[in-house]
Amino acid sequence: MSFRKEKKFRLTKFDYDLLKSRLLTNGMQSLYPKRSINSLYYDTETLRMFQDSEEGLLPRKKVRIRWYKDIRKANKEIKISSFEGRFKTSCFAGVPVESVLPKSLYDSSYGVLYPALLVSYKREYFSFESMRITFDSDIKFTNYRQSQSVCYKDVERVMEVKVGMEYSDDYIESILPLPTSRFSKFSRGLLISNKEL
Repeated sequence: MSFRKEKKFRLTKFDYDLLKSRLLTNGMQSLYPKRSINSLYYDTETLRMFQDSEEGLLPRKKVRIRWYKDIRKANKEIKISSFEGRFKTSCFAGVPVESVLPKSLYDSSYGVLYPALLVSYKREYFSFESMRITFDSDIKFTNYRQSQSVCYKDVERVMEVKVGMEYSDDYIESILPLPTSRFSKFSRGLLISNKEL
């Protein structure tokens, strides 16, 4: 397990395109081809993980099964936010998607979890000044707790920047002097689909 520091930047389409263009002009390098990502988030019946995220409680978790559109293999991922930092664990690597979308999961902290929200989006991967930068667009949500399967689209986009714990707290801000923002796709998807955002 390796902790990391991360910052998120909520962007309009115009700001997203402008910022990406400026960073590419200044030396940002592509790491991987653009990919379509699907993440099915699990939560308790009463959405305790969502509530803990909204309240900013530590420690907290998010549990999801993630797969890529072009690679029908899935991983179970657990994202943990703690006082020490953030980290992610992953398992089920290389297992076909169809066999790893269980109706429930068990978590030692939260108990039994059920599918809550499917998030789909396109991601681009870059590196710049020791930072790993991703740009996410075309973000869509399907709320599994609603009786009808409706796809909701987020009008905003997000840039996420990650560095190792060895960098100072203000390292990212020293290179990207932009206002950061909380941008949890899981939380936004539930709020948007419930017409609370």
